[in-house]
Amino acid sequence: MDERGRAHEPLREEEAVDVEWSGNWVAERLGVELAGDGEIRELLGLALRRNPKRAHLLVSNILGKHVPQRPSVVHGAGFELGERVRDLLGEAEARRAVVLGYAETATGLGHAVADGLGVATYLHSTRRPVAGVAQAGGFEEAHSHATSHLLLPEDPDLLDATAEGSPLVLVDDEFSTGNTVLNTVRALHARYPRDRYVIVALVDMRSGADQGRLAEFAEEIGARVDLVVRARGTVRLPDGVLEKGRSLVAAHEADDTAGEPPAPRSAPARVTLDWPAGVPDGGRHGFTPVHRAALEAALPAMAGSIADALGDARRVLVLGFEELMYAPLRLATALEDATTADVRYSTTTRSPVLAVDDPGYAIRSRLVFPAHDDPADGAGDRYAYNVAGAGFDAVVAVVDSTADTPALHAPDGLLARLAGHTDQVLLAVVPSYVPSPTADGPASPDPDTVRSPASQRQEDAMLPEPLRGPDFSSYAADDVGWLLQDLSDTPLEAPTEEREEAIQSGGAHYAESLPVEYQPSPQYQELFKAALDTSAARIARAVGTVTETVLAERGPRPVLVSLARAGTPVGVLMRRWAQHRHGLDLPHYAVSIVRGRGIDANALRWLAAHHDPADVVFVDGWTGKGAITRELAAALEDFGGFNPEIAVLADPGGCVRTYGTREDFLIPSACLNSTVSGLISRTVLRADLVGPHDFHGAKFYRELAGTDVSGLFLDTVAARFDEVADAVDAEAKELLAADRAPTWEGWAAVERISEEYGIHDVNLVKPGVGETTRVLLRRVPWKILAKRGAGADLDHVRLLAEQRGVPVEEVGELPYTCVGLIHPKYTRGATGADGTAVTEK
Repeated sequence: MDERGRAHEPLREEEAVDVEWSGNWVAERLGVELAGDGEIRELLGLALRRNPKRAHLLVSNILGKHVPQRPSVVHGAGFELGERVRDLLGEAEARRAVVLGYAETATGLGHAVADGLGVATYLHSTRRPVAGVAQAGGFEEAHSHATSHLLLPEDPDLLDATAEGSPLVLVDDEFSTGNTVLNTVRALHARYPRDRYVIVALVDMRSGADQGRLAEFAEEIGARVDLVVRARGTVRLPDGVLEKGRSLVAAHEADDTAGEPPAPRSAPARVTLDWPAGVPDGGRHGFTPVHRAALEAALPAMAGSIADALGDARRVLVLGFEELMYAPLRLATALEDATTADVRYSTTTRSPVLAVDDPGYAIRSRLVFPAHDDPADGAGDRYAYNVAGAGFDAVVAVVDSTADTPALHAPDGLLARLAGHTDQVLLAVVPSYVPSPTADGPASPDPDTVRSPASQRQEDAMLPEPLRGPDFSSYAADDVGWLLQDLSDTPLEAPTEEREEAIQSGGAHYAESLPVEYQPSPQYQELFKAALDTSAARIARAVGTVTETVLAERGPRPVLVSLARAGTPVGVLMRRWAQHRHGLDLPHYAVSIVRGRGIDANALRWLAAHHDPADVVFVDGWTGKGAITRELAAALEDFGGFNPEIAVLADPGGCVRTYGTREDFLIPSACLNSTVSGLISRTVLRADLVGPHDFHGAKFYRELAGTDVSGLFLDTVAARFDEVADAVDAEAKELLAADRAPTWEGWAAVERISEEYGIHDVNLVKPGVGETTRVLLRRVPWKILAKRGAGADLDHVRLLAEQRGVPVEEVGELPYTCVGLIHPKYTRGATGADGTAVTEK
């Protein structure tokens, strides 16, 4: 059904909250009377505010704020009002109109009205200040618990009415006394005078006296003021209603013995939204018809992603977040079209309201949780009404990225509260829109200005969303999110010998180019498969051991962050172990770290904006001499909250305390390059490609799909999980009780070898099977040191060494199975015409 069809969809009788009118409880106890159009009791119920300024609350059944409602009904109500405004104004004036909605309750309604006009720009007031955006106006809402409204349009001329016939359409959920609208028009008319205003509301509840005030005000400012509403009515309040209401609230809250909230039934999971680039998350800074068209085109695919994640859920609530009402509403309307489930929509709120589980009361239940968007007016409680006890078997919580904070994921946060009342909680995050700098605003943050944590987090949250397969990498989308930028179309490969000479001469850094991808011979591919079959159980055991250690010490829901790219297959396997053994859906990302230049700072900022840094566990494949371990520790000194410890599959160098094993054995993912790592290159950091606000880069080698064994590696190891489960339990228990302090014996051995072989540069000594393999695949090797008696673990090393003409020297005392030595003081004269090593120089 198209939007216009939805707009005229009536509120059916069965959509009322209960057969009994949901205002009876308040009406009987306070003597409040609601009268008006025949539809008024279908549209409104009554509740009691926990607010000293007003006792009662008119609770809308079609607004989608406090009462879950079919999203098509919610959007259709606003859309129909917008059509009526367009008919009132005419096409020409409608195109020049600006629609202004009120925060927080009417942000979604106002946006739906703008949809009904179809040709107007939308803006809503906000209580969230945004750094770098000039305030274009503001006003007060006298009866509200949070009064100050800000107007922060990206276009500073949006509200300017110098062009003749530019009406302002003001939208609120109810027109009760008219004070809020009068305050708004008075403030804006003084700054942006215009000839015409249109006031839109679902219900007009003004008294006769208040109706007269609006007409007088219009005459006073010399402007035409029209009113478009769905229904009219009045509320009659007896004397002393405020005191009676306070007493009633106090009595019922004293009797509230709900006790501790129920424990979560399951861990929340994320669903990735392919939100269209450049489209704002709402109308806080303006939303144009061009934005509307882009969003409409993207909605079906986003709803499809949500529907896929919901599976067979039959009764679903899409829950928005305070001012973020429109984005979740439109996702919910699209979800109605994408599934046969019974879909409802509502949002969380700042408004404190008494909950009474009575069919004659509009607010039957209340969830309480702390604010999770670092609000400018300080921390406080937030609420979700009529969710508990409503029988939803799935809830899709939709927030903007500014609000995707540790508080959201905390044990007392919104997600945990929801998980106590439903079997499935999905989190969908819409990127918070940050306006582009204008001539009137700062082009970049002033380094001498102290910025609030909220504005810093908002900027950080606007970094790009992670890249995912199959668009970037051959891994499944859920396996890993790459905090990288895609440089697939950029020529970056250089011959190994040229790279080595440039690196050793100081003319270039190793991360500024890529080696030509090694193409394994059929013999080498067979060796890889044989090695995988032989070592799969051993790897599975190490994966299980390190994952159980992480869950025990860094749980209950760690965020796995692999160091790309060697750590990525290990991170995917750890995620699969946690899922297979414990039913946990752990977030997993891959980030770039570059020796000598540190970890990707923008990736860290993105992680801090979306997760609690204390939950982040960095993952790598193995340790050599511990250079990356030290690099990470140094890089994180400037980023509070992150734990610098790395979890690795194998720690032969004794560099970390969280590992699956300290044996130096063959890990087949070290045998190859991109074809065992999702077809992703090693990471690139070059000033002309990576700007100050960019992630580090990497390439996706789609053309190598025919030789990709990334999935084979993962599936072969994961197939052995059950087989090694008992051994893992025993090893993890033993490790957790053991002294696992790093010994750094590998570093000492590397220093000794560097001097003994006259290299005098530890960076040219690469210890361990994995690092030795990298030397043979990517660098110019000089010689290989192999521990005497090493067996099949070195078959592939010996084959590669033979192919490149590199001698293998067996030695006795070696803490590693092997060590690769890069050719010292390299020039291209160190290799022959075929690129193989020249041993006699």
